[in-house]
Amino acid sequence: MGRYRPPGVPGSQYITPAGAARLRAELDELWRRERPQVTAAVAAAAAQGDRSENAEYIYGKRRLREIDRRVRFLRARLEGMTIVAQAPADRSRVYFGARVTLESVAGQRSSHRIVGPDEFDMAAGYISMDSPLGKALLGRRVDDEFVLELEHGTQAYSIVAIEYP
Repeated sequence: MGRYRPPGVPGSQYITPAGAARLRAELDELWRRERPQVTAAVAAAAAQGDRSENAEYIYGKRRLREIDRRVRFLRARLEGMTIVAQAPADRSRVYFGARVTLESVAGQRSSHRIVGPDEFDMAAGYISMDSPLGKALLGRRVDDEFVLELEHGTQAYSIVAIEYP
């Protein structure tokens, strides 16, 4: 089996101001602090002589490649992003950035904020707009009911509230 992997489906190009700040902070941390430290460590390990059996040199070079790959990804991702800083004109529908309160058929309530694919792991209750639930919510109104198809069955929800920060 070869190393070829088909390109993945690119995520949505929307991000909140907090998500963009987090990605910029990660890029700055990698480029200005971590990369120079690893580069200095690799140079010190290279000065010790035989590089073929020098674990510090080998793992340092590997870490540099990981940092450079992440830096390239972050720069490309931030370049193409659209920062959504304000709520939409129609606040009665679910759009990017909305906090939606759902109620299941069993009566359990849950709250989710619709965010971009690069920031859904920032806090509990954040879901990607590209996720099945995120896609099912977009464009809906309060009191809309919908059925979500899941791996282990279906789940019916109704929208109780929509809020924009």
